[in-house]
Order: sequence, then structure tokens, then C-alpha cells
Amino acid sequence: MDQLTMNDAIQHYSTKLAFETDSWDLQTALAAGENIIVIDARSPEAYQKEHLPNAINLPHRQMSQATTQHLDKTALVVTYCDGIGCNASTKGALHLARLGFRVKELMGDWTGGNEMVTQLKPSPIAPQRPAVASSWTTGRWTTGRWTTGQPN
Repeated sequence: MDQLTMNDAIQHYSTKLAFETDSWDLQTALAAGENIIVIDARSPEAYQKEHLPNAINLPHRQMSQATTQHLDKTALVVTYCDGIGCNASTKGALHLARLGFRVKELMGDWTGGNEMVTQLKPSPIAPQRPAVASSWTTGRWTTGRWTTGQPN
């Protein structure tokens, strides 16, 4: 097997960063007012239990020309799901890319080690166009659920 070169590594990580983001970079971009749509690619039931503020619930299995026609194609779309062990965000990002959207997948631990995410809140209706989140409070995604350090 040929040994990988430094250029191969640079190409790999450059490509990876072009299609993935983390919670820190997402929060920074939202705070700066960048045109970003956050999509929760999980089921409506999972979304109802908890979701990121202003996220639109659009399950990956339902993504189509018709279900995405109201979305701004000039925006960066960031997909997410339950994190490790869930690939709904990957499937959603693939569907959206095929539909002509510029898309990134939110990767890793929701807190990204920086305590910059907010408590997830149930919402009966997803907004048609997300507002920009300006502040996030302390929370942490652990073992399949959101915790704030406060008793339930």
C-alpha cells in the first residue's frame, strides 16, 4: 500500500471541513447573522420531544422538491440529528445536496466542549423560516437526551 502524502491529508481535511461544522462554528455563524437554516432531520416525534431553537423539522425521508420549496437556496443549510449512532443528518444532507442546497452536517458533541448550546424546547409547530439565534445557554447532549444540570 502506498503511503499517504501530506497533500493527501490536506485534501482530506479540507474536504471534510467543507461539508461539516461543529456547534462552536454554528453558534458563531448564527451570532454573526449569517444566512443559515438549521434542519432537524429526525422524526416529528423526536423533534417534539426536543430540538434546537428555531430548527425546522424536516425528516430526511420526507425531503423532496415539494417539501423544500419554501427554503432559501442561498442560505447554508445545517442538518443535525441525535449525534453518534444516528445518521439522519447525513441522509438529510445528501438529500438536500441533491436538491441543490449548499449544506453542512452538524458533527460531534452538541456542546463541542464549549457550553454554547441552549436547552432544547418542545414546539408544536416548526417555523417556516428560522430566526437567528443570538444567545445560547448552558446545556449538554448526553446519552440520547438533553440535560441542563437542573432537575427535571
